[in-house]
Amino acid sequence: MAYTALYRKWRPAVFEDVKGQDHIVTTLKNQIRSGRIGHAYLFCGTRGTGKTTVAKILARAVNCENPEDGNPCGECPACRAILAGASMNVAEIDAASNNGVDNIREIREEVQYSPADGRYRVYIIDEAHMLTPGAFNALLKTLEEPPSYVIFILATTEPHRIPITVLSRCQRYDFRRITGDVIYERLREMADAERIEAQEKALRFVAKKGDGSLRDAISLLDQCVAFYYGKELTYDRVLDVLGAVDNEVYSRMLRYALAGETLGCVDQVEELIVQGRELGQFVTDFIWYLRNLMLVKASEGEEEVLEMTAEDIAALKDEATITDMNTIMRYIRIFSELSSQMRYAANKRVLLEMALIRVTKPAMEEDLGSVLQRLGDVERKLEEGAVISTSREPKNAPEENSAKDVSEKKEVVEVSPAQLEDLHLIEKNWKKILRDIGDIMLPAMADCTLEPVGEGTLRIWFTTKGKYRIGSREDCLARLADYVRDNYGKEIVFVTQLAEDGQKPEKTYVSREEVQSRIHMDIIIEEE
Repeated sequence: MAYTALYRKWRPAVFEDVKGQDHIVTTLKNQIRSGRIGHAYLFCGTRGTGKTTVAKILARAVNCENPEDGNPCGECPACRAILAGASMNVAEIDAASNNGVDNIREIREEVQYSPADGRYRVYIIDEAHMLTPGAFNALLKTLEEPPSYVIFILATTEPHRIPITVLSRCQRYDFRRITGDVIYERLREMADAERIEAQEKALRFVAKKGDGSLRDAISLLDQCVAFYYGKELTYDRVLDVLGAVDNEVYSRMLRYALAGETLGCVDQVEELIVQGRELGQFVTDFIWYLRNLMLVKASEGEEEVLEMTAEDIAALKDEATITDMNTIMRYIRIFSELSSQMRYAANKRVLLEMALIRVTKPAMEEDLGSVLQRLGDVERKLEEGAVISTSREPKNAPEENSAKDVSEKKEVVEVSPAQLEDLHLIEKNWKKILRDIGDIMLPAMADCTLEPVGEGTLRIWFTTKGKYRIGSREDCLARLADYVRDNYGKEIVFVTQLAEDGQKPEKTYVSREEVQSRIHMDIIIEEE
């Protein structure tokens, strides 16, 4: 026997099985019991909230021979025929593919004939907003003066696209997004009935990922169960299947950002990529994490505003003690902008790393949010007893003189004129090149040292591991080489190296002609 997906197998058969829509279910049951049935209904709401399901239950209930408290009995010939899709009295139309005037004219011709058996002809028009203006106009007359035995049920996720002339002739019912607790209870009921071993935390995470849609949550559960068939469904396994990230990762990312540790943030991104996580989804979920943190900070202990476990709320309260509202809101603005940019970006990783540098280096920006964050950082340091010095050393300080003495003792290295030309060209335009390329190149490479290591090759020396990890990536070096070729007509290969103990090489590069002019004598190079 063919397998039936869980969302189809567990589709509600009576009104009582519909979850999270009590305000609609109660109204429809009262109409059926009292016989006050409308001729046109408009079911609005996001996907997976039960619009089509309630429409099918209503279609059976109005034609049922033995209704029970407003519910279809499911046993009479009319109920069985509608359930099997064999009834001529119920027609389900997909307006996404049948949205023309001719399709509506067929309906107008059919409604002239009363049902051969049963009491009502029911037309369920799904995705009704997809009907063309001409189709709506063709339907309007029938909606205005329908035969007594015809009921229209229009279902849509975009009611604002329905003409007002149609809206005014329908009873409108708005289906609410289903809460996480209601979805969890339904998933637990299904898991127990299907003998699926699942942790509570795992099911609650699936319910959260459903985002108010019970059908989406059930489909995600079906996917997780299929991957780990015959095994217990744990929280870690759900994360693995759905490509999601644990809250601990968001917590670490936040702490790295608050501490200004760019390297820690970049390491987290690298770990996500190695694990195969989708960066766009990570940014969306991180914004949601920051939103919850903001509400915890602002709600003063009123946890009912959050659909989270007590364990997660306790963790958020700990995070709230180490930051302030201005910083949280600045992070939300930065990552919200990033989310819209990443939607169509080819290199999402670079955009994410740019945003992380912005949050870890607020001094790079001059907007009000970054200034407030920097002031907050200073206040926290003062509260911790740190001493902040504002004095400056005189221009002729001994340290500067000693640094000058060291520079005069640099090792002199002779290179070919072509190598020296390449070195001087790139050194002269280094900051401009990095600014023009943009992204994360400027903060990662601005203080690097260049060294010729062969014809057409320059080595870039880094002093910190974080900047080296960013600047040594192949895509960064390739963009650098492409820019030099396109703007200066030079084919230069760039290689990188991390300086030991942060000490860059102290060398001065000269050509043979410069050496000769300095020592005022000919240099004879003997052949070996």
